Amino acid sequence: MSEPRSAAALFRSVGLLPDGPVLWGRPLPAVRSGVVVIELLEPAGASAPIDPARVGKWLERVPSLRLDGAVPTTRRLVARLASYWIPGQTVLFVGYAATDLGRRVAALPVTSIGNRPPLADAHWLLVLRRPEILRLWWAATDAPEEYADALLDAFAEGVAPEVAAALPEPDLVLPWATLRRPTGEARRHGLTDDLLDVSPAPAPASSLSGRPRTGAGTPARATAAGSGAGRRGAEVGRGGTEGPTRGRRPRASQPAVAARHEPVHLSAEGLERLRAELDHLRRVERPAIIARVRAARELGDLRENAEYQAAREEQAFLEGRIQALEDRLRRAVVVDRRASEAGVGLGSVVLVEVDGRIERYEIVGPAEADPKAGRLSVRSPIGAALLGARPGDDRVVATPSGERHLRVVALE
Repeated sequence: MSEPRSAAALFRSVGLLPDGPVLWGRPLPAVRSGVVVIELLEPAGASAPIDPARVGKWLERVPSLRLDGAVPTTRRLVARLASYWIPGQTVLFVGYAATDLGRRVAALPVTSIGNRPPLADAHWLLVLRRPEILRLWWAATDAPEEYADALLDAFAEGVAPEVAAALPEPDLVLPWATLRRPTGEARRHGLTDDLLDVSPAPAPASSLSGRPRTGAGTPARATAAGSGAGRRGAEVGRGGTEGPTRGRRPRASQPAVAARHEPVHLSAEGLERLRAELDHLRRVERPAIIARVRAARELGDLRENAEYQAAREEQAFLEGRIQALEDRLRRAVVVDRRASEAGVGLGSVVLVEVDGRIERYEIVGPAEADPKAGRLSVRSPIGAALLGARPGDDRVVATPSGERHLRVVALE
């Protein structure tokens, strides 16, 4: 039978000797990279102690916030946050940082609700009615991502199956205020544009005192991974900053802030292709790579475990692709592919004579472009040149291989 685990018990389960506890708002002895677990002084009751006034302030400060694509009321947002509450648990958050863990944690209590937090994805903690009921445990380690991942596994093992089944996402059991795993699996909580694009400022060094009593320990299932070489340089998550990747395949890039609301034009077929790919990645690829990571972790010292490192790299790439697909589908706008009186346009299928050969092109948005399959981006040289063309029109296109002469034969 699963039993809820305290913060100290979680640390012991992965072989780390933690420092602490300190109460919320008190200085945390400065440490370098490390992991932190934030818990309640007593087990969580059935109701989430969320302050509607703080949630209302959040909505007031961040007018762009959307819940399932719509502007929420305070009551509706409180209800969504409360739906992830896990009765009987004490641990509310597991986080990590590759640098300045102490400063990031110390800055969190004074962060205004709606600002991007100094510790990635910790902002749900700021809506609690009485944050003074929180206490913090931490440990310094050169493998913060790996230990955070192991702590989250240990937390999930302490949640009874019947309790997990009642959560909105029973397949992703996380502490209430932890919104994603270090490996990228994120909650589908429906909140978008919920934070201001203000870089968090770590607390000044003068606000910190003391020194950590312990360093990294040896996990029960594996030892700490490496000295940090080849790992991402900062915590992963919305608002986290990716450091240089040395010897690692980079994670797929996130959408630029400026393009966050820009529509992604897709054909109906393109939309279905993206949906099918996303479904396959979620149902088949993600479970397989999670199982591979967990199996590799059991093999021993993560610093010398090439299988584990390779699995983590593949997992990061996979989660980046999933996030990119989810973002495209949120912004998807289906275009009509029928021939238009205005000539070739987005969604048109056009027959073109190129150097004596008849080619069939579909003019699509950049998200579904595939030149080998005849799907040309509207922003490509040929796609852009064909815009507005009607049957019989000639076009000359400058391409990297030289000028090409095109004649539009027909629009399908």
